[in-house]
Amino acid sequence: MSLEFLTLGHLRRFSAVDRTLLLLSIICSFTYLLTRSWQPYPGSVVLKMLSIAPLAVIAFRTLREPSTNPHGVEWLRDRDNVILGAALAFASMGDVLLDLDPPRLFLKGLFAFLVAHFIYILLFVRNWVRPLRPKGWQLALSAVVLVYSMLLSQWLAPGLGTVAGPVMLYVCAITVMVVAAILAGFTKPWVYSGVILFLISDSIIAASKFKSPVPGREYLVWATYYLGQYGIAIGFLREKLGENKKAMETVATG
Repeated sequence: MSLEFLTLGHLRRFSAVDRTLLLLSIICSFTYLLTRSWQPYPGSVVLKMLSIAPLAVIAFRTLREPSTNPHGVEWLRDRDNVILGAALAFASMGDVLLDLDPPRLFLKGLFAFLVAHFIYILLFVRNWVRPLRPKGWQLALSAVVLVYSMLLSQWLAPGLGTVAGPVMLYVCAITVMVVAAILAGFTKPWVYSGVILFLISDSIIAASKFKSPVPGREYLVWATYYLGQYGIAIGFLREKLGENKKAMETVATG
């Protein structure tokens, strides 16, 4: 069965194992979303972990570059697989921490996601076309994100109390991550759409936690978060392994 619609087009080196991992991620995410009103229940944290962790494994596997080294893959030659996989792994760790004991492990979960954002920033900046010449739409969208984040920070600030420092650092990190993805100039909108959805998801969490509950929060947060991570992971794989890879390389070196 062809799953190219799930991978946003044909991907080279995307094996049967990767297709199985992708289906596992989608099924677990959908099940987790459908059962939000019943949580927590035994196994819900496993469903949450298995929504993002398989995407990390796919990134580690599919982005590996073939090597002439007789020992197999020379991962140091192209680190994109390690960087994307690590970002998704830290995000999955944050998911687990925030599900196990949200009040007690909130700052630890926040730190795991903070690390994921810094790794994403490294990934996107590594993939900027150099010299960097942003187009008008990239500058405009980046400006909108910056203004949105400043307004969000001002709105949240009075209710943050003792966690003001970590939360503001987190807002700065996710904002830089979103702008870094926009400036990367990917050929398709999947990656920067994903980071914007990620930002929206975290905004809903912050509004509900520090201001007032958002109607449908449980479903909105998970739907935007998963679609965001999916867009980043699969969108990036498509840029590297899809039919437009040669076109991207021509632009980057031309």
